[in-house]
Amino acid sequence: MKSVKIPEKVLNWINGGEREPLSSEYYSKLSPVTGQEVYRVARSKEQDVQEAIQAAKRSQSEWADKTVVSRADILRSAALLMRDRMQEFAQIVSIETGKSLKDALGETHAAMEMGLFIAGEGRRFYGHTTTSAQPHKMAMIVRQPLGVAGLIIAANTPIANVAWKSFPALLCGNTAILKPAEDTPLTALVFAKLLQEAGLPSGVFNVIHGFGEEAGAPLVESPLVDIISFTGSCEVGRFIQRTAGARLAKVCLELGGKNPLIVCEDADLELALQSALLSAFSNAGQRCAAGSRIIIHDLIYDEFREKLIEKTKQLRIGSTDDDDLGPVINKDQLNNMVNAVDAARKRGAILLTGGYRLTGQNYHDGFFMAPTLLEGMSPDDPISKTELFGPIANLYRVKSFDEALSIANNSPFGLTAAIHTKNNHRAMVFLSKIQAGVAVVNGPTYGSEPHMPFGGLKQSGNGLREAGTEALDVYSDWKTLYVNFNPQYV
Repeated sequence: MKSVKIPEKVLNWINGGEREPLSSEYYSKLSPVTGQEVYRVARSKEQDVQEAIQAAKRSQSEWADKTVVSRADILRSAALLMRDRMQEFAQIVSIETGKSLKDALGETHAAMEMGLFIAGEGRRFYGHTTTSAQPHKMAMIVRQPLGVAGLIIAANTPIANVAWKSFPALLCGNTAILKPAEDTPLTALVFAKLLQEAGLPSGVFNVIHGFGEEAGAPLVESPLVDIISFTGSCEVGRFIQRTAGARLAKVCLELGGKNPLIVCEDADLELALQSALLSAFSNAGQRCAAGSRIIIHDLIYDEFREKLIEKTKQLRIGSTDDDDLGPVINKDQLNNMVNAVDAARKRGAILLTGGYRLTGQNYHDGFFMAPTLLEGMSPDDPISKTELFGPIANLYRVKSFDEALSIANNSPFGLTAAIHTKNNHRAMVFLSKIQAGVAVVNGPTYGSEPHMPFGGLKQSGNGLREAGTEALDVYSDWKTLYVNFNPQYV
């Protein structure tokens, strides 16, 4: 397998070409595996952002004038190019995140599938036709683009996050400025080059690197940006809602989760154990859909806990394909997790396993967090309410399904949820009563597919959904058309 060439510097992508930051400032991107610098990244400021916005603004009308089928053809070409270069993209994702190449390949495949699905929607860009109360009048509804889209994404699944926003935004006739996470800039840059090779005109897709306050905020604040789509923390989401909302821009927020996985007394325990392990620890727990609250019926609690602890201790931590989970994305995230566990223990939580940074010869100066299980905390404790975005899960003992459902819904979030039971009646009640955007029976808390909408309730988002055909509702608006005609002129 040919290794990708890693550049010394990762530059912005504006109007179809790489650009140095106007300030000539850069920051270091560190490897999550070794803690060493991988490359330097453009530290963009407001002037860089404005240059990208202007490029997108100039290109938007011509891009929107293309038929949606022709736009879809370009996006399909990009998705097929990604399929041909799956290994290249996976290597970059692995280098930037520290996850195994196997997991990075799975993520890249999902991104490619998203591109193919959205390209297919170019042939199904449906509107509506209906009747009018007036004679000789035709009524219909069609989609129209919003204009310039600001896309701000997280680092946990970088190429999948790029694909989820970029493909539907472009299909709908918008131009875009992508602000990737500080820790995964190269993935975004290589994607931009791929779009150009597939035939995307210059200026339609632009990439700005840098820190949120310096590069993200100007994007959110600009009156020329018609929609902001953001995946990340609630804190930043609130800033975006206030700032972009104040100028009446459209805002799509996909925020956090503190997702419950309920294990009933009649559950298939091996299946539930496997689902709990994957939900809590795969991708190092860096999923908004991670199962970080495991709610277990009293009758099986002790058995399930002991087996879960044993299996957790057997997990292999590292960045190879033989490992079960890799590092977290950066040192600050790691320190926040360790501090949160220590604080919970001081409030009475019992540490069952993990809770510390892994060190030693195998981990160098990488950002590895030991898979962590806690019990004994209140459902109202801060660690029960706060998304930590790492391999940390809390266990709760309950005496009934009603108590389990109550704890599951006792959360500021409402993104995903799962239940393990053989009782179909109980499963159906769970599906109807759980406060979540995604609910699963007898499976993990994650695993949404490109053709299905994803998003949540409460502080998990603001009601819009990405992926699926519902993503088109994020990046387009409706136009109602009336055509009057007179039969006398036939």
